[in-house]
Amino acid sequence: MTTIERVNAVFRNVFDDDEIDVTPAMTANDVEGWDSLSHVNLLTALELDFGIRFSRKESFSFKCVGDMLSCIEAKLAA
Repeated sequence: MTTIERVNAVFRNVFDDDEIDVTPAMTANDVEGWDSLSHVNLLTALELDFGIRFSRKESFSFKCVGDMLSCIEAKLAA
């Protein structure tokens, strides 16, 4: 399973929506219910799924799904 497929599965679980298909350009405005609380839940779920930790700075720097993907892939490569 690719990174984006795993991220997509986490999104579907967190937002309880099997119709979500994430793209790198997707932002919080594109997902119904993606607010500050669900953002924290999303990041926590991603950390658990990938076995990584986001720094506080990283958590606030993501502007789109592509930013999350790049960060996740960099952490997995390290």
